[in-house]
Amino acid sequence: MSKPAIGFIGLGIMGKPMARNLMKAGYALTVHNRSRGAVEELVRDGAQDGRSPRGVAERSEIIITMLPDSPDVQQVVMAPGGVLEGIKPKSVLVDMSTISPIVTQDIARAVEAKDAEMLDAPVSGGEKGAVEATLSIMIGGRDDVVDRVRPIFEALGKNIVHIGGHGAGQVTKACNQIVVALTIQAVSEALALAAKAGVDAAKVRQALLGGFAQSRILDAHGQRMLDRNFKPGFKVRLHQKDLNIALSTAKTLAVPLPATAVVQEAFTALRGLGRGDLDHSALVTLIEDLAKVEVR
Repeated sequence: MSKPAIGFIGLGIMGKPMARNLMKAGYALTVHNRSRGAVEELVRDGAQDGRSPRGVAERSEIIITMLPDSPDVQQVVMAPGGVLEGIKPKSVLVDMSTISPIVTQDIARAVEAKDAEMLDAPVSGGEKGAVEATLSIMIGGRDDVVDRVRPIFEALGKNIVHIGGHGAGQVTKACNQIVVALTIQAVSEALALAAKAGVDAAKVRQALLGGFAQSRILDAHGQRMLDRNFKPGFKVRLHQKDLNIALSTAKTLAVPLPATAVVQEAFTALRGLGRGDLDHSALVTLIEDLAKVEVR
C-alpha cells in the first residue's frame, strides 16, 4: 500500500525535526511556514512548497499542524486561504499543537462539515524528542481515524496513546504541562536552596537521582540548570501559554489548581525580566534572583 501524501504546517523548534523524520520514513511532504527559511531548507532536501495552508491541504491526504497557540491554529485552518478551503473529502487534519480543548472541538466540527476528519494529537518530549522521534503523543478523535494515522505517529514518537474523543488529547497535554511545570519549580527550589546553603548542587542532584525524588526533569533539566544551558528546547512563554490553557479549562470545570497558578505567575515574572524565550528550565534563575544566590 502506498504511503499517503502528508502536508506539514509549522516548522519551528519542534515542527522542523518532526517533518524531517517523516521524510526519513519515506513520506512525500508538502510544507508551509510563516517564515521562509525552514521551508527553503526542507525543499532543498526534497519537500514540496505548499505556498499557503490551502495549498498544503490541496496536495495532501494527511495535514499536520504544529503551531504555537489556539489563534494560530484557527487562522491557519479557518481563515481565508486556510486549510478548510483546500481540504479534500476523507482527508485528515492532525493538530499536534498544544491548544484549548474547546477550540479543538470547534475546529473538529468545521473539519467534519467538509466531509473530512480531525485528530488532536499534542506531544511531549521537547526538541530532543522531536529530533530523536521519541515523542509522547496524546490523541483525541475517532478510533478508525487513529488507526489510519498510526504509522505516521510511529515515525514521530514512541509512546502513542489514544485517550478519547475530540479534545481529549489536549486535556491530557494540559495535565502533562502541569506536572512538568511543578516539577521544574521543585527542582529549581531544591538546587537554589543547596547553592544558598553552600552545598554542591551537582552532588545534591546526583544524590536525589538515586532516591524517590528521581525524575526525568531532575535528570535533564537539573543538568541544564547546573550547566546554565537555557537554549530553548521549550520556551518559557510557550509553557506559560500552556498553563493558561490548563487554568482556563480548570476554571470552566471548577477544578482548583493552586500550585499551577503559582508557577504560571513565576513564568509571568520571567517574561517580565526578558527571559520568555529561554528554556523553561530557566525558572531556576528567578528563584536564584529572589534568594540572591551567587551563580559561579
